[in-house]
Amino acid sequence: MDRNKDVVRRFYEEVFNQRDVDLLDELVVRDYEEHDPLPGQQPGLDGLKHRVNTIIAALDPHFAIEDVIAEGDKVVVRWTNSGTNVGDFLGIPATGRSFSIAGVDIYRLEGGKLAEHWHVVDMLGQMQKLGLLPAPEGA
Repeated sequence: MDRNKDVVRRFYEEVFNQRDVDLLDELVVRDYEEHDPLPGQQPGLDGLKHRVNTIIAALDPHFAIEDVIAEGDKVVVRWTNSGTNVGDFLGIPATGRSFSIAGVDIYRLEGGKLAEHWHVVDMLGQMQKLGLLPAPEGA
């Protein structure tokens, strides 16, 4: 389980935070399954590479890992993502605004590689912080 946790940590720390997208070839199975794809995201490793490149180019993210829990072939990560909307994201022009949001990801690993992914992300909070939706008064 520690090896699986290390693979997931490397995904955030090296792929996202250090922008080493090529490392995905080492960390991910070819037929990777994304259960919450971005609109138009293709399946598999190539789809994940496009997803990661899109997020990096649009949101300049930095992930802080808060918790990592493993059981069997699954790893759960609670994180905080801080970034700035520096590029178009899913057809929405860049706002130049910064954000910090929380999320939880669940990964299933196969042979020490990421094979499946599910997540829950505070998209409402992110859209409000980017100025794309109004925040409630007093927030």
